[in-house]
Amino acid sequence: MDNMSFLGGRVVVRVGDITKENVDAIVNAANKLLRGGGGVDGAIHMAGGPQIKHECEAIIESVHPHGLPTGEAVITSGGNLKARHVIHTVGPVFGTNDGRDDELLGNAYLNSLKLAAEHSLKTIAFPSISTGVYLFPKDEAAKASSSAIKSFLDGDGSISEVRLIFFKYPDADIFLKHHEF
Repeated sequence: MDNMSFLGGRVVVRVGDITKENVDAIVNAANKLLRGGGGVDGAIHMAGGPQIKHECEAIIESVHPHGLPTGEAVITSGGNLKARHVIHTVGPVFGTNDGRDDELLGNAYLNSLKLAAEHSLKTIAFPSISTGVYLFPKDEAAKASSSAIKSFLDGDGSISEVRLIFFKYPDADIFLKHHEF
């Protein structure tokens, strides 16, 4: 699969390693305590080094002592990553949110984009939030995430490129069959 683009080239879909993206910010599919678990979260913490962990600990201590709420987002530096910043967001654990899964997943994307715009960031790369250990069905996640991204970009011209980075080709293919761009 070659890179696919949508919305006049402002959205790019491709397969790769998000920790190697050269963008203003990458988004971390974080757990609520921002501790760097498995999957993309662990990979970002490992590649970014201890600075990200220390900044996450400070955020939890000072701003979110009960953990970052689902759908919300915070920003740290990028540590040793090519990306200057990491935006950490907590996606929903599928089936545990009284029917609000799509809304909360959309909020994770929207709040990450809003935070990027507030910090004058122009390029941002997302993993597929909540589709790993949080068990969000990939086809439904494609609809919710693309709808949220399109909604944001339709009303905001400050972000020039949103990259959707999938770790495996089959996951990108599912997204491309079900997106709403």
